[in-house]
Amino acid sequence: MTPGGAAADLPAAGAVLSKGEHATLEAWRAAGDVIVFTNGVFDLLHRGHLDLLERSRALGDRLVVGVNGDASVRRLKGSGRPLVLATERTAMLAALRCVDMTVIFDDDTPERLIREVKPHVLVKGGDWPVERIVGRAFVEAHGGRVLSLPLREGYGTSNIVERIRAGRSALDP
Repeated sequence: MTPGGAAADLPAAGAVLSKGEHATLEAWRAAGDVIVFTNGVFDLLHRGHLDLLERSRALGDRLVVGVNGDASVRRLKGSGRPLVLATERTAMLAALRCVDMTVIFDDDTPERLIREVKPHVLVKGGDWPVERIVGRAFVEAHGGRVLSLPLREGYGTSNIVERIRAGRSALDP
């Protein structure tokens, strides 16, 4: 949820977005802004994440980032994850100039969140072929674009986690 959300601004039953987040999205739409959406775990934020977020933002006027909640990460990545709590991951992402809104979702996929955001552009990293991107059919059916952007070589949370667990620094081969 975007920082500063009030208790009275909680999502309606069955929704992911708060009332305030819905209102913000509607204001952006009314202003003619192109809304871009991407999602991920963003555990151990790194240069590869920043590169993908900056390139995603360049595709429109506003960038909304869906962040897997802690329970979702544990189901998807295993008992050793997340390394950083969702509230802290979203705070880090929200502090980036290229990010306009962050939303935590606890589903295994962002499908429900994508349907609420209704982005003009849906983006994932190049490890996701366009035909496998969750939400693709919905976005395209509403006239939007779905893109898989190439990943920055040599960056990945799994690589960082392996290096840490092996007791190696970033300077070790």
